[in-house]
Amino acid sequence: VQLQASGRGLVQTGGSLRLSCALSGRALSSSGMAWFRQAPGKEREFVAASRRSGAIANYADSVKGRFTISRDNAKNAVYLQMNSLELEDTAIYYCAAAPNSIILSQVTYSTRYDWWGQGTLVTVSS
Repeated sequence: VQLQASGRGLVQTGGSLRLSCALSGRALSSSGMAWFRQAPGKEREFVAASRRSGAIANYADSVKGRFTISRDNAKNAVYLQMNSLELEDTAIYYCAAAPNSIILSQVTYSTRYDWWGQGTLVTVSS
């Protein structure tokens, strides 16, 4: 199983960026998917998650209303649309996959995800 993230970029505050993550080796429809991020000098943190059905999404409070996670099962890819970007959003973003949907109370736990992408850098400047 491999995850390939793309969409890195430099954007000004208030701007938008879309990250993509292509999953290979297993069907996206069978996988719980998530995005995490790690800012310089900080621990990795949860950003957003999508359950297998794609019908339910969860977000960190810091991105709620600004970020949207979506999936395209036909393309075996998951996306993170980021709007109204803030300086604090600067980080390396990682996509992650789990073999099943994760119960709601644990979607933020990085240890619940078995496969990880290499990370893609997002830099927000003023």
